[in-house]
Amino acid sequence: MEQIANLHIEKLPEGLYLATSDDIPGLVAQGRTITETLEIARDVAKKLLEAQAERHQQPRLVSAKDSFDYPLILGT
Repeated sequence: MEQIANLHIEKLPEGLYLATSDDIPGLVAQGRTITETLEIARDVAKKLLEAQAERHQQPRLVSAKDSFDYPLILGT
C-alpha cells in the first residue's frame, strides 16, 4: 500500500534544500538539489515509519488514490 506524506521544501541561503514534514514528525532531509533532497527524504521517511511500526504506532498518512495531484518541477 502506498501512502502520501506532504513535504515542505525550502531553499536555504547556502544554496541547499531542506525538506520537513508535518505528516511525519522528525523528518528532516537536506540535499544539494530538489531531487537529491526528495531521495533522502524518502529514505528518512521509510526509516521513521519502520520505527513507528516497531513501537506499534500508526502513522496518520493518506493512502494513495487512483488519482492525485503532483507538482512537476522542471529545470530552467
